Order: sequence, then C-alpha cells, then structure tokens
Amino acid sequence: MNGSEGSVRDVLAANLKRVRTRKGLSLSELSRRSGIGKATLSQLESGTGNPTIETVFSLARELDVPISDLVDRRPAAGLTVVRAAEVEVLAGEGVDLRHLRRIESGDSVIEVYDQQVRAGCTQDSLGHAGTEHTVVQSGRLGVTVDGRQVELGPGDYVGFDAGSPHSYTALDGTVHSVLLLHYRAEQKPHLNDPGFGSKGAHRSV
Repeated sequence: MNGSEGSVRDVLAANLKRVRTRKGLSLSELSRRSGIGKATLSQLESGTGNPTIETVFSLARELDVPISDLVDRRPAAGLTVVRAAEVEVLAGEGVDLRHLRRIESGDSVIEVYDQQVRAGCTQDSLGHAGTEHTVVQSGRLGVTVDGRQVELGPGDYVGFDAGSPHSYTALDGTVHSVLLLHYRAEQKPHLNDPGFGSKGAHRSV
C-alpha cells in the first residue's frame, strides 16, 4: 500500500470500524472475544494504534472475515503493479508480511503476501480461517502444523488447513517466501453475504 492509498494503519482503522459495526459488536464485546484491550481497539479504530500480525489475525478470526477485509482496499481496474518498496510491513514476533493483492473469483478469495521470516525467529499461530499455501524463495523454512514438522528449501511448497495451530521458523538466515491464503465459501459463510465485496470506499479490494 503506497502513501497515496493510505497506510496500513489508516486502512485498518476504517475497515475495522466498518466490519465491527456491521457485525453489531461493541468495542467492549470485541475486546472480550478477541482478548485485545478495549483501549488498544479504540486506538486501532482511530488510526493511532500500532497493528501487528498477531492483532490483525486475531481480529480477523473473531470477526469471521478474511484478513484482507481489514488491511486491503480495492485496486484500480486494469494493470496492477505493486512495488515492494512501497508496501508497508505488517510485523509479527518473527515474520514481516507485505500484503500485495486480494483476488476474488466466484465464491473464493485469495490473498497474496510477500512473507519474510526473520533469521532465528519463529512465528506461531493459533489458527485462522482458510487454507494456507507457502512457496519458499530463499532460505530454509521449518513448518509445524498441528505437531507435524517439515523442512522446506528454495522452490519447495507447503499447503495446509490454516485452522490448525501452526508455526514458521527460519532455520538458516532470513527466509523469503510467497504466502497465499485461500478462503472458500464453505469455509467462510460470510462470503455468501450479499454485502460482501461492496462495503464502501475503504473496502478491501
């Protein structure tokens, strides 16, 4: 997201308030469900907070929406070019994510991310909606899904149900990879909502 389109912080502020309101949730109720402090949520909705991967994924899980509903907006029609240097980083304990594109096809949604796992770090996830796909570009990546461990090198691919607890570990220096999150209608009932895909100027994609 470049400066002309608004920062991740600004887009999240608009999207979070819109989605929360559409779900009929108060800040207090969303705080209770997500385990995120009410003051933190208020800051995120006002655009003064500092969103992390853990926070955004937790909110997407509790609000039952794709992650891009919170951090993306609809790109212009025609040729779309996303420059790495212009995309703001969403950082977590061990991972830096750059959201590149959201693609809608029928009842499916695909989110495309540039993902870097920092050297010597691990990123844990309790699980979230969708199917997760990762292709390693450089480095060696350790992936644990529901207790099963695999090791990937450049060109290797892994896919799994993202609802299972999982983690990524950089085994030998920083790992560069492409992350795809795929949501199908049967996984996400809200994709059949007539309002999905037309939720205002700040709506993802």
